[in-house]
Amino acid sequence: MAKKPGGRLLSSAGLVNYYESEDKRAIHIGPVTIIVVTVAISVFILVLDLVTV
Repeated sequence: MAKKPGGRLLSSAGLVNYYESEDKRAIHIGPVTIIVVTVAISVFILVLDLVTV
C-alpha cells in the first residue's frame, strides 16, 4: 500500500491534534488547588456532621 501524504494515522481520528492544541481562554487550575479545595470541603462536611449530631 502506498502511504498517503501528510503522515497521519487514520486510526487516530484526530485525537492527536485535539490533545496537542491548547485553548488560551480555558480556565487552568493546578492540581494542588484541587487537592486543597477537596480537603477543605471534606473538613467542612465533617464539621457539619459533628454539629448536627
